[in-house]
Amino acid sequence: MPFTKLVKNSAYYSRYQTKYKRRREGKTDYYARKRLITQAKNKYNAPKYRLVVRFTNRDIVMQIVTSEITGDKVFASAYSHELKAYGIEHGLTNWAAAYATGLLIARRVLKKLGLDEDFAGVEEADGEYTLTEAAETDGEERRPFKAFLDVGLARTSTGARVFGAMKGASDGGILIPHSENRFPGFDMETKELDAETLKKYIFGGHVAEYMETLADDDEERYKSQFQQYIDDDIEADGLEDVYTEAHKAIREDPFKKVEGVGAKSKAEWKKESLKYKKTKLTYDERKAAVQKRIAAIREQ
Repeated sequence: MPFTKLVKNSAYYSRYQTKYKRRREGKTDYYARKRLITQAKNKYNAPKYRLVVRFTNRDIVMQIVTSEITGDKVFASAYSHELKAYGIEHGLTNWAAAYATGLLIARRVLKKLGLDEDFAGVEEADGEYTLTEAAETDGEERRPFKAFLDVGLARTSTGARVFGAMKGASDGGILIPHSENRFPGFDMETKELDAETLKKYIFGGHVAEYMETLADDDEERYKSQFQQYIDDDIEADGLEDVYTEAHKAIREDPFKKVEGVGAKSKAEWKKESLKYKKTKLTYDERKAAVQKRIAAIREQ
C-alpha cells in the first residue's frame, strides 16, 4: 500500500483540541486547580481560600483568592514593590523579600478580619517549623484563618522562593497546611530541618554571603552588580538589620502605602496611556516624513 500523507486542516484542529483554553496555552494546571477549589458539599458553600504566589522578573504577587461559580474573587493582595515603604529597597524578588511579602499579606488579612491581635504568629523569626494553632479568646476557642498554597506552574524544588512566601504568611498568623521538607536547610538523610540555615535565608544572609565573596574575589563585578546597595550605603553586615526593621514595621502597619504608588484617577490613567499611544498622521504629514527621510539619505 503506498504511503499516504494525512492532511489535517484547520477545521480538524478547531474541533479536536485540548479541552480548556488555559490548559492549551500552558497557563493553568487544572489537575492541581480542581483539588485546590473543590469544596465538600457539607461545608454549605463556605469559601475555600488559597494563597496564590506568582513571581515576575521584578515583582512578587501574592493574593488570597476564593473561587465562586462566577469566577475567582480576590480577598486581599500584597506585592513586593510595596516593601519599599518598609525600608526594603533592593532585591525585591529574592527569598528574603518573598518572606517579607508573605508576612505583609498575612498581617493585612488578619487586620481586615479583626484577628490580628488573636493570632500574632511568630513575632521574631527563628527559622523553626511552626503551624498556627487555635487561640483562646474570652474562654472560647477561635480557629485561625486557613488558606492552601497555590504555586501555579512554579517548580516546587527544595529551597524554592514560593516556600519563602509561604513561610512568611505562616509566621504572620495564617494557617497554611505544610511540612518542613521543602525549606532550605532540610536534610533528606536525617529528615531534620536546620533552623539556622532557614533563618539565614529569612534575613537575607545568603545574599550577604554572596556580597562578601564577590567583594573579595571580583571588586569590579561587585560594584556593577550591587551598585544600588553601594549608593544607599547598604553593606553585607547591615542586611539583617534592614529585614528585621521591615518585619517590625509590617506588623505595626500592614497597610502603609509606597510614596508615588497608589490609585490613579481616570485622567491620570488617560495621561499615562498617551505616553505609549501613537497619534495617527494625516496623508500630508506622512508624505512630508517620507520626503524628510529621502533628503536625509541623499545628504549622507
